[in-house]
Amino acid sequence: MNRRQMLLGVAAATLSPRLAAAQAARPLKIGVMNDMTSVYADYQGVGSVIAAKLAVDDYSAALGVPVEIISADHQNKPDIGAGIARRWFDEGSVDVVMDLPNSAVALAVLAIATEKNKAVIGSGAGSSVMTGPKCSRNFVHWTYDTYALGTSIGKALTEQGGKSWFFITADYAFGKDLEANCAAAVEAAGGKVLGSARHPLNAADFSSFLLQAQASGADVVGLANAGGDLNNTIKAAHEFGIAEKQRLAGLILNVTNIPSLGLEAVQNATICTPFYWDFNDGTRAFAARFQAAHPSKMKPNDMHAGMYAATAHLMKAMAQVGGADDGVKLIDAMKAIPTDDPLFGKGSIRIDGRKLHPLYLLATKTLAESKGDWDYFKLVSTIKPEDAWRPLDKGGCPFIKA
Repeated sequence: MNRRQMLLGVAAATLSPRLAAAQAARPLKIGVMNDMTSVYADYQGVGSVIAAKLAVDDYSAALGVPVEIISADHQNKPDIGAGIARRWFDEGSVDVVMDLPNSAVALAVLAIATEKNKAVIGSGAGSSVMTGPKCSRNFVHWTYDTYALGTSIGKALTEQGGKSWFFITADYAFGKDLEANCAAAVEAAGGKVLGSARHPLNAADFSSFLLQAQASGADVVGLANAGGDLNNTIKAAHEFGIAEKQRLAGLILNVTNIPSLGLEAVQNATICTPFYWDFNDGTRAFAARFQAAHPSKMKPNDMHAGMYAATAHLMKAMAQVGGADDGVKLIDAMKAIPTDDPLFGKGSIRIDGRKLHPLYLLATKTLAESKGDWDYFKLVSTIKPEDAWRPLDKGGCPFIKA
């Protein structure tokens, strides 16, 4: 062996462990799927991608978990969402699908992921059936669900004197589940549900539904819809003068709704949320970074915060497991590690996939109290995790029963 051959051999021996490590460290590939252009674009949209990337910036290097993020618009259509998920899993090497507002789409994607044994984390998805009758060992439900929000608002407003309710509801899984959970809480608190009207997603005209609510004479008009549909319902209700005689309850109203509506339009509103950007130094620091990166300079809502926290926790699980080929194994690792982040604090993930953390009742600030843009809410009370979320034995999750 000549000197040149010997040097090449030494170099190859030195580099081979590094090459092996580089090959082993295939990036964790996350697909963020949501509504990028329509009724839920402000609720999630590009903001969810930004939040996930901020988590990667903060945790990827420290944990030694390289991450690649891609995104797609499911257009609020289950067949399109399922098709994207199948292509991502079969051809795009995607390991985890995240966000998934529109519960009908989320359920379609979860079915594909369960078939392929891939992981799914819902931050924008709302329906509580996803940890109930439609649960999957491949799924974590991170930010909120229709049980927690519907139950909390229904109980609070009924106890405040709203004894009779009429619902205007988005006519798909999310809206129906939100209405059902809120209605159950209203009746449990001694109230009565007088009726409901259901509208298609991204409805063009809410007048007929509002006229039914007005004619019902209900104390409270419960709005079991979200995003642009919720904004348009509230705007039309003010045009009809409904808000002057009946209380409007946006069951999933949040900070991203208010710029379009104006703070005056939502005076005396009570909301339930697991996150508000102005809670503490940690939430404010995240909100400042998020707003600087967002093309519309929005503050984050709870679902954006959920994307950040869930992505951080996913990377912690990936660091322990070392791979994402087995979706159930990755989700089980997420469940085994206590959750802890600057936005939600300490928490846990229950065996059925439900992420547990406190919820907060917030009231809108008066115009005099608000110090400017995005300063919309003040804390009323804290709901402990054990009181906020549906009990495990009441969910009906099949694999828990088994």
